[in-house]
Amino acid sequence: MANKKHVVVGAGPAGLRAIETIRAHDSDSSITLIGDESAYSRMVLPYYLAGNIQEKAVFTGDDGYFAGLNVETRFGARVTGIDAAGKSVSLSDGSSVGYDNLLIATGSSATTPPIDGADGEGVQNMWNLQDARNFKNTVASGSRVVIVGAGFIGLIILDGLHGGGHTITFVELEDHILPRMINPEAAEVVEAWLEKNGVRCITGASVSSIGQHDKHRNVKLSNGNKMEADAVVMATGIRPNLDFASGAGIATADGILVDGRMATNVEGIYAAGDVAEGPVLHSDSRAVHAIQPTAFEHGRVAGSNMAGQNVSYPGSIGFNVVDAVGLQVASFGDWQSDADTTVVSSSITSVYRRLSWDGDRIVGAVMVGRASDVAALNDVGMVKGFIQVGTRLGKWKDYLNQNPLDVRKPYIACKVAEGLLKSTLTGGDSAGRGYRHGNVAAKTQVSEWHGALVSGIPEPEAAAE
Repeated sequence: MANKKHVVVGAGPAGLRAIETIRAHDSDSSITLIGDESAYSRMVLPYYLAGNIQEKAVFTGDDGYFAGLNVETRFGARVTGIDAAGKSVSLSDGSSVGYDNLLIATGSSATTPPIDGADGEGVQNMWNLQDARNFKNTVASGSRVVIVGAGFIGLIILDGLHGGGHTITFVELEDHILPRMINPEAAEVVEAWLEKNGVRCITGASVSSIGQHDKHRNVKLSNGNKMEADAVVMATGIRPNLDFASGAGIATADGILVDGRMATNVEGIYAAGDVAEGPVLHSDSRAVHAIQPTAFEHGRVAGSNMAGQNVSYPGSIGFNVVDAVGLQVASFGDWQSDADTTVVSSSITSVYRRLSWDGDRIVGAVMVGRASDVAALNDVGMVKGFIQVGTRLGKWKDYLNQNPLDVRKPYIACKVAEGLLKSTLTGGDSAGRGYRHGNVAAKTQVSEWHGALVSGIPEPEAAAE
């Protein structure tokens, strides 16, 4: 195909994945990356806040990386407008860049509610690298920190601040923490765990004002209570960065509307990641799923189609995982469905698991447990696999009803991994993102324990494909 001018706006996971994918198919066309921030990983900011990594470890692409991909970078510039007819974007420095294909991967920004004093000294968001720098430079270790909002963002922040030796108090408007991620029963288990680890949770109340006395913040709640803090962090939500797209005729709802190719309604313009409202797996609807796995998948699909391929995305699922001071909390799919559920709960061992069923298919799940019991055993990944593939479990549903903590046997017996290999969009190598140790390759070996994992399988016809 003829050489093209590809412009990518946003240096997050969706933008970088798209660039790598374009280069995997097209080594000659030009690529220009525009971003008001350099390329770094927001997901590792908690480790930076806790002092576990240096700032240089936050960045995901340096000059050598972009030079190797033959990408021109325009960092520090913000796109202010799109001329769809003339196929160019205007930048905040007064310049413009022409394109044949444009990818909008601008991510999202933190929102701040209208709280009196929320713009005062010692009150800040914790969404980007500059926010993290500001906090580390101004808040001493061991400080009293109030986090306003105990949703996904607040819990992501928690580990970084708790690891930095701070005393944390959450204030959450809803009647339990993580209200858009887990149900109240699961939240009880998480809240009890946090209290045991010195994290206070105040629910069913909002912050009405934030005042200042000497170097301290006076936080007043809607229930009339007051507390003193050394710093206040706002974690009340995010919104897609799509304002500049409105004048280009690009269709939007909660995000920029895209089809299975990540294409917008305007020819030559694509969107991916937090800013995109794309297909939902096993559904005719579209949604913004502001999570990194979806951003990677969006980026690869968009990059493939920008490079002249024909790739269609089957859709994402709601999928959130957070580590709360050593306790893993996850939810995915239609986790709110109450029609048919399997539940196991123990506040003593800090375990909660809830599977939502549609017939003999798992359609949603909530999982809470120590990292050694959830992540290390890959239970989260296996249950997500059931949902993603839409596996029918047959009589294995009865097994899970009786043994909800043992998902390995049905996962293997129902050949879920085989289904994932047929459907995954991110398994292929792309511009060097594979093994990086010479000729070393992955090897599969059947261990002596393999038989124990698949023993007790129901008759073959029961484990439906």
